[in-house]
Amino acid sequence: MAQSSNPISKIAPASLITDHDIYLFKEGNHFKLYEKLGAHPGVVNGVAGTFFAVWAPNAKNVSVIGNFNHWDRNKHPLAPRWDSSGIWEAFIPNVPKGELYKFYIVSNQNYYQVEKQDPFAIFNEVAPKTASIIWDLEYSWKDDAWMKERYKYNSLDSPMSIYEMHIGSWKRVVEEGNRSLTYRELAQHLPEYIKNLGFTHVQFLPVMEHPFYGSWGYQTLGYFSPTSRYGSPQDFMFLVDTLHQNGIGVILDWVPSHFPSDEHGLAYFDGTHLFEHDDPRKGFHPDWSSYIFNYGRNEVRAFLISSAMFWLEKFHIDALRVDAVASMLYLDYSRKPNEWIPNNYGGRENVEAIHFLRRLNETAYKEHPDIQMIAEESTAWGGVSRPVHTGGLGFGMKWNMGWMHDTLLYMSKDPVYRKYHHNDLTFSFYYAFTENFVLSLSHDEVVHGKGALAAKMPGDDWQKFANLRLLLGYMFAHPGKKLFFMGIEMAQWGEWKHDQSIDWHLLQYGPHQGIHQWVKDLNKLYREEPALFQRDFTPDGFEWIDLNDYNQGVISFLRKSADGKSKIAAVCNFTPMTWHDYNIGVPEPGLWRELLNSDATVYGGSGQGNLGGRQAVAKPFHGRPYSISLTIPPLGILFLKK
Repeated sequence: MAQSSNPISKIAPASLITDHDIYLFKEGNHFKLYEKLGAHPGVVNGVAGTFFAVWAPNAKNVSVIGNFNHWDRNKHPLAPRWDSSGIWEAFIPNVPKGELYKFYIVSNQNYYQVEKQDPFAIFNEVAPKTASIIWDLEYSWKDDAWMKERYKYNSLDSPMSIYEMHIGSWKRVVEEGNRSLTYRELAQHLPEYIKNLGFTHVQFLPVMEHPFYGSWGYQTLGYFSPTSRYGSPQDFMFLVDTLHQNGIGVILDWVPSHFPSDEHGLAYFDGTHLFEHDDPRKGFHPDWSSYIFNYGRNEVRAFLISSAMFWLEKFHIDALRVDAVASMLYLDYSRKPNEWIPNNYGGRENVEAIHFLRRLNETAYKEHPDIQMIAEESTAWGGVSRPVHTGGLGFGMKWNMGWMHDTLLYMSKDPVYRKYHHNDLTFSFYYAFTENFVLSLSHDEVVHGKGALAAKMPGDDWQKFANLRLLLGYMFAHPGKKLFFMGIEMAQWGEWKHDQSIDWHLLQYGPHQGIHQWVKDLNKLYREEPALFQRDFTPDGFEWIDLNDYNQGVISFLRKSADGKSKIAAVCNFTPMTWHDYNIGVPEPGLWRELLNSDATVYGGSGQGNLGGRQAVAKPFHGRPYSISLTIPPLGILFLKK
């Protein structure tokens, strides 16, 4: 039975920090700072207490305040280290696990005095309270089998179907004041639901502690603490552990791009711009009214990479999805002329951030080669998911924001006009293999007036459901890993609201049940057929049959397995017309079996189809020696296999 515990929670020396730690910290290469800084319960000379350490190089005085000393600012001062590291430390006897604490900092600058939450706290009070809590990470993991085998589930040639969700609003207890489920309650319900639908991974919107619930976690302050809104760190470990025991990978959103300006947080930490860049043209984010990390500062890079490693190491996380990478890469991101500073070469690229991202990914894969690092990057920056040694940023995968935008734009059109926008549908295939893409239909597409995915679809209710089935089927046929946000699997009509549950009641109605079953069957087919996942990122796994039939709104293509022996044809009809005797060219003779048909009555369709399959005949078509004649259902997709 594997143990995960703070390595210094049992016996603590007078100082946990060695000269070598300081050397690595100063050069930006200490990636386990969580073992050194923060609050660590332990024993010194037979006396139990807690070792405290905080980085505040521009402080005049630092002390620890808490309920154990009645928040007395003079009772427990910290001492500055002699090595000019800017770290203040002390072992305070008789201060046990569970006590509340903050750092009280008096700055050398402008008489600034402030009470700060511990940047390395592993547990914090429930917002709006702001104290940190002395804690440990003792937990007995039971996911050995998963951890030994997870490389199989996280590899680029494995199926990856991701259910993105917000913990606080997935399912609420209306009878108890509309409260969110706790981590442990979620562990009772979520694994079975994910397994039943067939997803391989679940991705949580940021669980890191955040002061404003309405930020969904993207305004992070606790870079080393899961939010206490739903329980303790061990409770979150239990959730991850339970998902792993059920064969489900766990991905966390992680936000190194910016942080909020709350006084108790990282901003102006020691009376100076310590974590953020001091020039607002580089250090303040105009869109989010938040601060941008100073990636050129060695200690800040060490802080952030230590955070990433903390979640991978201590919480057995299988992948990190790095938020808002584009905002890090460009110095002029969301800025007008004269509101940004060019780099030393006169360009708009943030050289320090690029260096940070490359080092982050190199470190993550070196220490945990069986995980994935995934970028949310919304521009055409080259080589995001290419290795650092080839000039890339070193991520394993990248969200395909272009596919999401173009496809939803196309699908929102009345089918009468879609033939004039055919390029929006097919353009993604031209660049599909330039990166290792994740096709995403994320939370960002169902908020802020954009409408729910089902509501975006044109036509009457029947056509809306048919369009949604077609969209999801097309997504699973298209090269790339898959991700969509909670509620889509039941065709939720309304936008996502973070303070209420998704619309579970819809599952009592036939059309919504049909979408639910369609998602389940898509996931099953996807996981069972190597042709649909083994060559997601290389062109040898894809082949057009016909991309040019815009008049009838049909596209067709082949997906192929790594050995080339398994081939699946996907045929999509983006009009409400049924096309009879529609010919497509295929490479082999024999029966092409209809694996899935989105128009089947079990999904709420009209039942148009091909009676289980069609025989290929020796009639050349589309440049191939054989062809099959199909009935293509309205607003439908067929999956056919030789």
